[in-house]
Amino acid sequence: MSAFDNNPFADPAGDNPFHDPSVTQVTNSTVQPVDQYNPFPAHPTDGLAAHTVPASTTPYQPAVLQPSTEPPAHAVAAAAQASLLKQQEELERKAADLERREQELQSRGPGGKENNWPPLPRSFPIKPCFYQDFSEEIPLEYQRVCKMMYYLWMFHCVTLFLNLLACLAYFTVDATYGVDFGLSILWLILFAPCSFLCWYRPVYKAFKSDSSFSFFFFFFVFFCQAVVFIIQSVGIPKWGNSGWIATFTIIGTNKAVGAIMMVVACFFTICAVLSVILLKMVHSQYRRTGASFQKAQQEFSQGVLTNKTFQTAASTAASSAAQGAFQGN
Repeated sequence: MSAFDNNPFADPAGDNPFHDPSVTQVTNSTVQPVDQYNPFPAHPTDGLAAHTVPASTTPYQPAVLQPSTEPPAHAVAAAAQASLLKQQEELERKAADLERREQELQSRGPGGKENNWPPLPRSFPIKPCFYQDFSEEIPLEYQRVCKMMYYLWMFHCVTLFLNLLACLAYFTVDATYGVDFGLSILWLILFAPCSFLCWYRPVYKAFKSDSSFSFFFFFFVFFCQAVVFIIQSVGIPKWGNSGWIATFTIIGTNKAVGAIMMVVACFFTICAVLSVILLKMVHSQYRRTGASFQKAQQEFSQGVLTNKTFQTAASTAASSAAQGAFQGN
């Protein structure tokens, strides 16, 4: 009778598949249904934005294949001609540079240095004849004396020029003293260059190379120059010098000309005094250098024997003598 007591229309508990424990566990869980699932949540992707690498801003340039075309023949010829012209200009520039250097070498002295005295402009037709540099060529202990000799030479040249003007003024006052004016011109033309070559350059070379021969040559010539200074300061009439005697002769008749000649007489006196002082100073320096008369003789003999002019003259004389001896026989 128990089978008849059951309701045939009621859900059977044991046959319902949704009453299975595994199914009910899934349906009762907190997992969102498929229709409510959001694949793009708001917060989990925020951390990824900080690690985003920006795209490159460089515009993309696709590779373009250039067509290979050969240049025309006239373009090649023009390029070759331009290259030849450029090479020709380079060769001309080098030739001009070599010519300039050759001219500079010709204008330099025996030591390979360009002459700088007298200091003339480059456009001047006459070029400098000597090289002079106290700080480079003269030892430090001799530079002072050597410079004083140079200043004495310049002072001497100025005195000779003023002597010419004084003699000219003397000639305008008394025509009988025209010979003094003529001789003053001669002394200026003769003594200015000769004093430079005969006693200043020898003492410069002596201090430069410690040459005994140059020292002895200087002493001989400069002693004569000191005597000339004394004679010029005395002022013997008709000798072309405005010295003290000529000054006292004219000062009584013309004081203006006498004053001019007195200034020149003072200058000649200063030259005479300085020449004596400098001669003594150079001699004291000479004694410290170790130069001697024997060294001077050796330098002179070596200089003569190595001189090309002397060698040529000696060979010519020997050949002439040999030819004369053969002809005589």
